[in-house]
Amino acid sequence: MGRTAWLVEDHTIPFVSIDVIFAGGAALDPVDHPGAVSLMTALLTEGAGDLDAQGYAAALESLAAGISFETGRDQVTMSIKALTENRDQVIDLALLALTDAHFSAQSLERVRAQQVASLEREARDPNTIAQQVYAQLGYAGHAYSRPTDGTPDSVAALTVDTILDAHRAAFTSDLVYIGAAGDITADELGALVDHILDNLPASNTPLPEYRSYDAPAGVTVIDHPGTQSVIQFGHAGIPWDDPDFMPAFLMNEIFGGGRFGTRLMDEIREQRGLTYGIYTALASYRWGDSYVGRFSTANESAAEAIDLVRQQFEWLANGGITEDDLERIKTYLTGAYPLRFDGNESIAQILASMQFQQYGIDYVNVRNDLVRAVTLEDIQRVARRLAQPEALQFVVVGQPVGLE
Repeated sequence: MGRTAWLVEDHTIPFVSIDVIFAGGAALDPVDHPGAVSLMTALLTEGAGDLDAQGYAAALESLAAGISFETGRDQVTMSIKALTENRDQVIDLALLALTDAHFSAQSLERVRAQQVASLEREARDPNTIAQQVYAQLGYAGHAYSRPTDGTPDSVAALTVDTILDAHRAAFTSDLVYIGAAGDITADELGALVDHILDNLPASNTPLPEYRSYDAPAGVTVIDHPGTQSVIQFGHAGIPWDDPDFMPAFLMNEIFGGGRFGTRLMDEIREQRGLTYGIYTALASYRWGDSYVGRFSTANESAAEAIDLVRQQFEWLANGGITEDDLERIKTYLTGAYPLRFDGNESIAQILASMQFQQYGIDYVNVRNDLVRAVTLEDIQRVARRLAQPEALQFVVVGQPVGLE
């Protein structure tokens, strides 16, 4: 069928992991039904074919297998784990969930109630509030402005019909990325892939247009009781297929990679004790990008901390990173990279994700060379482009002193 799957064979253990990424995910939710794809995937193993929810779970347990579905901002991932002797039966179970899930009214009512209860708890979490307001400000009118799992009200309103619509949109035979690792040959994997995808339709759902984060600069305060303020901040980022993405990645690891020793952690936590932790990240997705960070601080120090973050972005834009900084992060990143490949599950996930992010098949072999090839000139060029202190939007959830 001309389909592509990436495989790392390992016949030392009779076990295989397969990850299948379907592009789209929550980005395919209708405007008035956020959370539809997420709830749909939660229902897939709640009964399929001639098995009810208990029967499906019992079948997986008897085969010592795992089948799971996870909805992300722009993809749904199906993960399969199976012993070699049970592999074909496990694939059949996965196919049942994909193509013949019951979506019964009883299961919908039960799982929907669980989702609503979870979302109601999250709606009181200042981190969730900051994340959602930040997204709404910078992605207004775009799929990324809506929460992946929906809201309590939107999920409570979902019906069997909206779940069926979400299923038809989310699972199609194109825009699929497959990674596998373990005790399976290329021919065997190809047959299994065809067995799954031959039973799915081609996509006819419009995909989102690409959007870089675009919120007005400034401070947005959301009143929330407590002694601390959660602050999410950022501006436009960089697409993952941009030629400067690797230098931007190294730049961010030096500046705000979330570890001790980064510039932000040193200046905001170590030097001034204003937070327990602060990070920035290249939030680069399939249909949008943002350069985003988050931290929490006492209400009394929120204004000071925001000023310090702006100053650090100015430091970054004005060439603050040194050759020593760059060499240290190269050593760290090249040494840590092999540790990601710590088992078949991790390898299958990485292989599927690499395809989804449109990396070449040799990326694993050349990635550390790409890291080593980044120069200080590259870092400074990207920092001038990416660090925009005057464009930062700060969403503050709390009762900050001196901010409105």
